Amino acid sequence: MTGSEKLRRLHPEDITAAAQLSAQAGWNQTEDDWRTLLELSPEGCLAIEVDGVLAATTTLLCYGRRLAWIGMVLTKAEYQRRGFARKLLAHALENADKMGIATTKLDATDQGQPIYESLGFRSEQEIERWSRPSGNAQLPATLTSEEEPWRDLDSLVFGTDRSQLLERLARLNPPTSSSESYLFTRPGRVTAYLGPCVSNDPRQARRLIEDSVLNSQCVWSWDLFTRNHEAVALARDLGFSPKRHLVRMARGKELREKENAIYAIAGFELG
Repeated sequence: MTGSEKLRRLHPEDITAAAQLSAQAGWNQTEDDWRTLLELSPEGCLAIEVDGVLAATTTLLCYGRRLAWIGMVLTKAEYQRRGFARKLLAHALENADKMGIATTKLDATDQGQPIYESLGFRSEQEIERWSRPSGNAQLPATLTSEEEPWRDLDSLVFGTDRSQLLERLARLNPPTSSSESYLFTRPGRVTAYLGPCVSNDPRQARRLIEDSVLNSQCVWSWDLFTRNHEAVALARDLGFSPKRHLVRMARGKELREKENAIYAIAGFELG
């Protein structure tokens, strides 16, 4: 770093500025979403500060040593085209390599994909954000279950243990579940967010998602794999339509999710 540029960790007192940064990009994350990342990965949340201003961010969330997730690659508009994103990404990947992380993944926009390819990422599959217009972003009241199938089911489908993330999400907004399925929802800055949702039974997945969506007046966002044809069909049935197209990318060892059992991801920044 030279001059007034400083690469450092993101701190709790940065949350308001970080949320403003993601809002400037038109993203849906809330301050609680930033707090989740900081709580789970205090050493992996990175920033570049310029003259005391939060100019850019990148997060690295580790799921054990098997998988790490890159997210929140953001640069404030007036500081773009100065290489901040590449500097933060390179630093995050260096940290991942030092920790012995086997696989690193992210969900890339068209704009970001060439940068990630130059850093050794390869494309895996398409992922899309679908939305359903309605009234507001207020979540409906949900009937929670004492069952917690995600504790055993999730790692089998996602490919590694992310129980700390799910426990954090459950504390904030308890999920609904049945014997072979679970669904989390949470508020967003602009829309309510549907996901993660994992199910080995398409009928159970449909019931959980229909109960949440049809009993609400929310504007919803739902990120799904286009290869999961059951999820795509259900989204269309419920009045959702695709709004954003991204590509899931990986670096390192092959580690694939069971996409046919993933009806909604946890978020582009979470996996």
